[in-house]
Amino acid sequence: MRVFTAALATEINTFSPIPTDLASFKENFYFPPGTHPQGARLFTAPLAVLRRRAAAEGFALIEGTCTFAEPAGMVAREAYETLRDEILGQLRAALPLDAVILGLHGAMVAHGYDDCEGDFLARIRAIVGPKVVIGAELDPHCHMTRAKLAAADILICFKEFPHTDFLERGEELVELCLRAVRGEIRPVMSAHDCRMIASFPTSRQPMRSFVDKIMRLEGRDGILSISVAHCFPYADVPEIGAKVVVVTDDRKAAGDRLARELGAELWAMRGKTTPDYDGPDGAITRALANNKPQPVVLADPSDNPGGGAPGDSTVILRRLIERRVEGAVIGPIWDPVAVRFCFGAGEGARLQLRFGGKTAPASGQPIDAEVVIEKLVRRAHQTFAGARVELGDCAAIRFGGIRAVLISNRTQALGPDLFTNLGVDLSAQRIVVVKSTNHFYAGFAPLASEVLYVDSDGPIPRDMRRVPYRRVRRPIWPLDDDPHREEAAQ
Repeated sequence: MRVFTAALATEINTFSPIPTDLASFKENFYFPPGTHPQGARLFTAPLAVLRRRAAAEGFALIEGTCTFAEPAGMVAREAYETLRDEILGQLRAALPLDAVILGLHGAMVAHGYDDCEGDFLARIRAIVGPKVVIGAELDPHCHMTRAKLAAADILICFKEFPHTDFLERGEELVELCLRAVRGEIRPVMSAHDCRMIASFPTSRQPMRSFVDKIMRLEGRDGILSISVAHCFPYADVPEIGAKVVVVTDDRKAAGDRLARELGAELWAMRGKTTPDYDGPDGAITRALANNKPQPVVLADPSDNPGGGAPGDSTVILRRLIERRVEGAVIGPIWDPVAVRFCFGAGEGARLQLRFGGKTAPASGQPIDAEVVIEKLVRRAHQTFAGARVELGDCAAIRFGGIRAVLISNRTQALGPDLFTNLGVDLSAQRIVVVKSTNHFYAGFAPLASEVLYVDSDGPIPRDMRRVPYRRVRRPIWPLDDDPHREEAAQ
């Protein structure tokens, strides 16, 4: 048996002002064949699983390039085509093959390509032919397009949001693909379009119970895998929207029926899956009224770099300063220039520093303050579900009763070591502000007395009706009240 694996991933916010070029991939996460470190990263779980399985079972594993760029704006056409063709060249050199197993995101958009992964998978299918098994692990915030479904045999999304199960889903994908190669199963996919744009955190009800239900269904009655493709709401592409994908063992009609039934359940949850949001002042007031010893965590999804936002908004921070709040920390704030100035001054120095508010009007105005530089760390990191996430050079600064962690590599808050590696004692804080939508939850919720969500009017609005879509296929909820009306009438 001969298996090829590679990873090509990013999540593109078509409204973001930050372009994604070739350097965005190569400077963030780029490993040519055979150089990927041991262990799984978010989009390389299939590779990690395949290495172990190949060593134990004796099949040939051919590794291709693995690369990922932090979510941002549109990918340059040259960047996508260069990376795509690099991996396709490696694939051709690896022929003949029995399976191609990939780590993808599923929401990459480049100039000239609304559906990069659909294009990528179609080209792979054209090279390897109809009999080779093609499988891919996807982020649930993908666009589950017709092109992806047509080109692949098995598509499996992470089930959890936050995405703490990427390794388990990699195990699932590899197992099913190898069984298909051996002729033990004949996977077929069924998909149902829910015609809705929404967010589906699995750390809260009703999604928690829904995910538990679909996991109980797997492995019974020929059901191999069930995925919910949440969609990525901040991409102006035609095939956006939540979909349910069911993989069965040669039971297409049963898979179609189950996908429709689960899709109807998901549709019935519309408007109930996302947490309530306060404005900055309302959230701060609630946090200050909390008298429990543990800190209150304020999440700022509207400036989440994991959704393509800059991560340099000062809106919440400015209100903390203006209200003279004591015992608050915020992070991460992306400002490599300010970090460089801090390193130039050194730990313990006082510095008149301007930071944040640089990228776009939605980032707010920069903060000008005399700061104390409390901690400087070269090549700092945070962890998420056991994976290491590089932050670049970082600085922890203090001004009045507020602290901030400034980072050089743009990313969202994932784990508490974002702060603790910079010397910040979270137990001593009243308020911890994290720039993240929900990936922070697994790490921070156990430390918090309460978690509050804030809409800070950043570049990623929480109300999808405020997103200036022009190319999305209509009707779709919440842009339209009942996109299923015509279907019901037929």
